[in-house]
Amino acid sequence: MSPQTNNATAAGTWRLGDLTVNRVGFGAMRLTGTEPFDGGVPRDREQSIAVLRKAIDLGVNHIDTAAFYFSATRSANELINRALAPYPEDLVITTKVWPGRDSSGAWWWAGPGQLRGQVEENLRQLGRDHLDVVNLRVPPSRRNESIGDHFGALAELRDAGLIRHLGVSNVTSEQLAEARAIAPVVCVQNQFGLGAPSEDRELLRSCGELGLAFVPFFAIAGSGRAAGSAPGESEAVRVVAHAHDASPAQIRLAWTLRQGPHVLAIPGTGDPDHLAQNVAAGALRLSAEEMALLDAPRTAPA
Repeated sequence: MSPQTNNATAAGTWRLGDLTVNRVGFGAMRLTGTEPFDGGVPRDREQSIAVLRKAIDLGVNHIDTAAFYFSATRSANELINRALAPYPEDLVITTKVWPGRDSSGAWWWAGPGQLRGQVEENLRQLGRDHLDVVNLRVPPSRRNESIGDHFGALAELRDAGLIRHLGVSNVTSEQLAEARAIAPVVCVQNQFGLGAPSEDRELLRSCGELGLAFVPFFAIAGSGRAAGSAPGESEAVRVVAHAHDASPAQIRLAWTLRQGPHVLAIPGTGDPDHLAQNVAAGALRLSAEEMALLDAPRTAPA
């Protein structure tokens, strides 16, 4: 067995601007609780810290987080700080702004002038003097509207040295074009997975042509979203998983990475065994026939 089989280097690398990351990264949301935004059971603090350190040991050098990733007793950013500071030189931490949550957990959305406060909160929690990558996370209700004022405010913070690179999240192709006309964009973070509609696939392809990273979220969970995987699994995924002696989640990750060399995975977990499985998925190589099987339209049960 290759020494890279269970290491994040197995899937190769991509560049976020001038920062090189392994294509298998880590999403920090699930470090805070079983249902991070719905009062779920808090994760064991020491276990969450151990998972973060194990991720680094497995070659992960790209962590996705946010100041609004917190539960009643856990903050993802502060766990990252506690576990990993002083940070490895090659570690890239990506965060996101525009959504926020107050101390009760209620959601709010920042105006352009409030984005600096959100950026500074991420800096404080992470213990850093600048953020590697900040994604502007667009509200679902604004996906057909201009994002120019908000992205322009982030571009000013980039010029001020608080942010190294900018990305966008939950955007349309038109919003991506609008952002790129204002300042350089290094990544697009959108929901994407098996069964994604054609417009989402087209945006993924467009990012590859532009040299931008495409970073899917909920690639494993699918319709389960933040709550986790939806009940049931497609027969195609089960067949391919059996052929590789792998889990369905690993096949979904391998399929995601097969979408292009510019596609990065950020699976999240608070479980050390699941972490190892997620990283190992980067070494899976799906055949063209298996990809066709996974991409075939699903038929509704009779």
